[in-house]
Amino acid sequence: MQTIPFVDAHIHLWDLDRLDYPWLTAPFSADGLMGSVAAIASNYTVPAYRSDSAGWNVVGCVHIDAGAQPEKALAETEWLEAIAESEGLPTGIVAFAPLHDERVEEALERQAAHPRVRGIRQIANWHADPFFTYTPENLLQMPAWQKGFSALARYGLSFDLQAYPQQFHEAAALFARNPDVPVILNHCGMPMTGHPAGFATWQAGLKHLSALPQVSVKMSGFGIMNHTWSTEAIRPYVLETIALFGTRRCMFASDFPTDKLYTDFDTTLGAYETITRDFSDDEKRDLFGRNANRVYRLGLSL
Repeated sequence: MQTIPFVDAHIHLWDLDRLDYPWLTAPFSADGLMGSVAAIASNYTVPAYRSDSAGWNVVGCVHIDAGAQPEKALAETEWLEAIAESEGLPTGIVAFAPLHDERVEEALERQAAHPRVRGIRQIANWHADPFFTYTPENLLQMPAWQKGFSALARYGLSFDLQAYPQQFHEAAALFARNPDVPVILNHCGMPMTGHPAGFATWQAGLKHLSALPQVSVKMSGFGIMNHTWSTEAIRPYVLETIALFGTRRCMFASDFPTDKLYTDFDTTLGAYETITRDFSDDEKRDLFGRNANRVYRLGLSL
């Protein structure tokens, strides 16, 4: 599989000397959903990523907003554009913008003016249990946020959705009203693998999203919900996702360096390789690279 072109659909880069990242700033605690992030709270730039991914034929990657201070979102994009000019990566950028802000269209216009910006992510994980929630309220239910989401189409931007399966029914209703906004679901929908009803809840949520042709999904980030995941543990989630979305709407990604907290790059990509061993060469090329190239409009020759 190392010879098949890989477009990593979900990576993060950061220079902690340049921008502030609250979640990567001490003091650190192991009590949250992700556990302590102290191990990755150091600069992670393109050379470090190339070192981690050296065993794979990486031909492009998409940088997803890395949680810098919200008011520095444009500065993060400007830094990434400069890095891409000098290092050749990232190939595409999904930036941050607060969709519920009354002036969000100014932010969207400024982000869209950068040549590598393809979309926006604003993390929307909401849960009644404080241990799981990322946000104090459910953004998907806010009229202002829904209005901001609709504005994405005017700037040719897609949206990266990070939310929980329990939110996918309402998310699908919003997306159905905005079919001209491509949506890319992050981290395989973040299934709660340790919950007794986790698979059924996740599966039901994914069915709502898979019915919409403009929605694609990235398989990544399994370590966030299961710090000790294995190939066999994620196999049913990977195969069910592909069964629902098809091999043309699924993408593999590393989520590095975040998932470096739980495993190494070779183990992550090797798991996808093992699970799809019996797939056709054409299907593998779609899953490992061509879909990300097409969905994120990267313009690579694959």
